[in-house]
Amino acid sequence: MKIPISVLVVIYKSNRDVLLIERADRSGFWQSVTGSLDALDEDLAFAAAREVLEETGIAVDQLPKDAMQNMHHQIDYEIYPEWRFRYAPGVTRNIEHWFALQVANNTQVTLSPREHVAYEWLPYEDAAKKCFSPSNGEAILKLFSPN
Repeated sequence: MKIPISVLVVIYKSNRDVLLIERADRSGFWQSVTGSLDALDEDLAFAAAREVLEETGIAVDQLPKDAMQNMHHQIDYEIYPEWRFRYAPGVTRNIEHWFALQVANNTQVTLSPREHVAYEWLPYEDAAKKCFSPSNGEAILKLFSPN
């Protein structure tokens, strides 16, 4: 069963283009990298780096030390009913922690075909609009907001 604590990682380039990936199980569902903790005591930053590697092939440990930033923001949201079977009976909510990862402009993306079927780099405003999850769009906008 999945743990209802997850990470979301907005991956972006210096020109503010944001990486979105299309889910394999839902055509047209575009998102940033996301994933649940593997254990209750798993470090959030470690989970974020693990999910980035699993979903995009980008090795965070090969990037500059400050490439991954904890956005120090979390949200509590209702798990879509069609995905609740992945969690223990009665679990309906998830806590998601936001991270940002700046990568080089020539970064190569290698998707995990089991999870995602396509990717795009988009200007952050367009990426925020294209996300199926409103909170994913909010995370992108928050990353580039001046406050």
